[in-house]
Parts: sequence; structure tokens; C-alpha cells
Amino acid sequence: MEYRSMGRTGLKLSAISLGSWVTFGDQIDEKTARDLLHRAYDMGVNFFDNADVYANGRSESVMGSAIKNLPREALVLSSKVFWPTMPGPNGKGLSRKHIMESCHASLKRMGVEYFDLYFCHRYDPETPLEEVVRAMDDLVRQGKVLYWGTSEWRAGQIARAHAIAERWNCYAPMVEQPQYNMLVRRRVEEELVPAADDLGFGMVTWSPLKYGLLSGKYNEGLPAEPTRLTREPDWAEKVITEERLEKVRGIGALAKELGVTTAQLAIGWLLRLPQVSSVITGATKLAQLQENVA
Repeated sequence: MEYRSMGRTGLKLSAISLGSWVTFGDQIDEKTARDLLHRAYDMGVNFFDNADVYANGRSESVMGSAIKNLPREALVLSSKVFWPTMPGPNGKGLSRKHIMESCHASLKRMGVEYFDLYFCHRYDPETPLEEVVRAMDDLVRQGKVLYWGTSEWRAGQIARAHAIAERWNCYAPMVEQPQYNMLVRRRVEEELVPAADDLGFGMVTWSPLKYGLLSGKYNEGLPAEPTRLTREPDWAEKVITEERLEKVRGIGALAKELGVTTAQLAIGWLLRLPQVSSVITGATKLAQLQENVA
């Protein structure tokens, strides 16, 4: 396994990481989740990504059970806050109240004392950015979070957070989690890469296979076995287009020449950027995990 520095920090992340979105607590049972996580750890994966909204909190509980017999110090664990997870008008967003209550709830579900990474899952236009920065800084100073970051934020929003943090002597966001794959490129390459170089944050990217499209399994139509796309036909119709399939078939032909699978080429291509600290992958089977890591 290759390990990369998370931007201009001392934290090292495995180049391939394992995420729990739509799998832990949903698509797969607890035993499968545990087997996947332990196999990933054995192969050198140290970063495991989660969020409070995944499977309505069950994903954190399942991951918490799966890591019980692993050394906490060897793991980089994350969660996120923003989406509605609690009742009432304050049960969502990035207010100080929701950040604090969500972090405490996530720590309890995961069964850990701190998160290595804690993400603002989206930008919140209804909360002053100063409030967000101060709340995240307090979590770091309390030892409940080691590094905080953002997900799907614009470069300008991240830059403003850094400016506020510098003005108030607060911890700044040092990691961004954007969608990035061969079919979704522009914002990362044109906007976030220059910002990462300037501000020193790393990127941990999600959806490297565009919901499985870049694995090639949809090239000849919908597969017989259920997938994350076929479970939601309306969503699948938007994602699986003939234009995209033509691109994927071309990528597959190149992968064959190189002696790798289409998924391996798609994942490896992302790591050509030094600003990408880790590629977050998902899996429902050990074979998928092993292919991704390879």
C-alpha cells in the first residue's frame, strides 16, 4: 500500500480507502462489513470513511462494531455533519448546536473517543462561516476531532474558512472530499487543485467509479444481480447514458491493452494527481475490495 500525506499535514492516508456509504448498515450485513473492513486493514488500508446520515446512523454503528478488535491508533476514522439527522429545525445544517450534538452522537455510535477527520458534509448558507470555523476549532481543542474538513465545498468557501481561521487563530480545514472520477473532472482539476496547492489541504475523493458505471458492468445493459443503481431506476436512468457508456467502453479497451480492469484504470488514474491524498472506494464483496486495492 502507498501512503500519502494529507496536504501539508503530517497525517498519512492509504492511497486507497474504504467508505461505508450505501453499504454498511444497508446493502450488506454486519458480518460482511466486518470481513471487508478487516481484509482492507490487512491489505494496508488505514482510512475508513463514514457519515452520520449513512443508513440513518446504522453505518457508524456497524463500523464501530467492526473495528473493536483493531488498534485504534492504526486507524484513520471519519464522520460528517450537515444533513438532517435529528428532530426539529436545529436538527440539520452547520449551526454550533447541530455540529456539537451530531459529533457527540456519531462518537457514541462508533464507540470511539475521537475522530481523526470530521467533515462539514456540505456548505451551509444559513450559518455564518465564522460560527462553523469556531465550532470545529472547539472540537479540535477538546480532542474530539484531530483534523476537520469539508465535502463538496467550492474553493472560495474553503479559502474564506482559512482566512477566518487565520484571523482568529483557529484550526483551518485541511481536507476536502469532492466527487472525482473520469466523468466528473472540472471542479477538481480547474478549481480545487490550485486551491489545494495554495492553502495546503488534501483531497479524499469519492465515487471513483461513478456509482459503478466506470467498472464497465453496465456496458451491455443492466446486470441481473441488484446494484446500487438498479435499486433506484429513476437515478439509474440519469446516470447510465449512451454517451457515458461509449466513453466507458473506450476506457475499457485501453485498460485491456494495459492488462488491468476498467475499474483499476479508473481508480489508478485519479492517483496521478499529487493533491489527491486518498481515493475512497466502496465494496459489497471481498473480490471488489481486492480488485480496487490492486
